[in-house]
Order: sequence, then C-alpha cells, then structure tokens
Amino acid sequence: MASDRDSYANWCEPSSLKRGDLLEVSRTLFTHYGIYLGGEKVAHLMPDILPLLTDDQKLIREVVTNQRLVLGVICRMASIRVDSVEDFAYGACVLVNHMDSVCKKPVLPGEEVARRAEKLVGSTEYSLLWNNCEHFVTHCRYGTAVSIQTDKVQFRAHPA
Repeated sequence: MASDRDSYANWCEPSSLKRGDLLEVSRTLFTHYGIYLGGEKVAHLMPDILPLLTDDQKLIREVVTNQRLVLGVICRMASIRVDSVEDFAYGACVLVNHMDSVCKKPVLPGEEVARRAEKLVGSTEYSLLWNNCEHFVTHCRYGTAVSIQTDKVQFRAHPA
C-alpha cells in the first residue's frame, strides 16, 4: 500500500505492468525511477563508474554494487541500463507512478515512452541535480526532464 507521501502512486503486481509505465521504488534516502519496457525489463539511469573504466558489456551488465554507484556519483558517470524488474526493485515494493498530477504535462503514449527509454540506453553523464533517474523518466514520459525530488532539496537549501 502506498504511503501518504506517495499518494499519487499505486502499488502494482508485476504482471499488470504495461510497456511505458513509470516505475518507482523507495530507497533509503530517495526514490529510484525507471521505465517498464515489457518482458519483465526496466530501463533506468544509475550512477556507475564501470562504463568509464571498461567497454566490457558483460561486466557492465552485472548488478551495480554500492561501491560502483558511489564512485559513479563522484565521477559524474552513469548508465541508462536495462535490468529485470527484480534487480531494479532490489527487494523493494514496485509502484506504478504516473506523476500526472504533479508534472502537469501531457502523458505520451506508452509505446513512445518505452521507445524513448530504449534509444537512450548506454553511458551518460550523471548529476544529482540535473541528470538523474527522475530526469530520465520524466523526459521519456512527458517530454520534459524534471526532478521533483531535487527541486525540493534545492528549495529547502535556498527558500524564496
């Protein structure tokens, strides 16, 4: 069941996911986002140092460890990768989050959302404030890259 914080999110059985759905999972300090591609696969942006160090796709495809993630944040490197729903969830409950009431942008058709995500798979720069997983999914789903999480952090740091 979604908490009050996630009032616009709905818990969902993996079998009911549709291609192009915007998925979220809670992490310790933040929420992680991805786009459901179908066939139990999710595209998501994760900080990762390994693409900077090697082109070996077999190594890069392995589940990202915390060390790889932290070093990716420090070095501002990431990859938009495709993982199973299970690996994406990493033990957390998966929510389908349409963000429609928060984003206030028209939702693109599911197939277009998934195609946008698939086209972006690969290495990319990472920025917690300007190019994170939430920017990736909102670009795919609404055609505009925004991060509500980082906007809240920036507002708290610099209130009007």
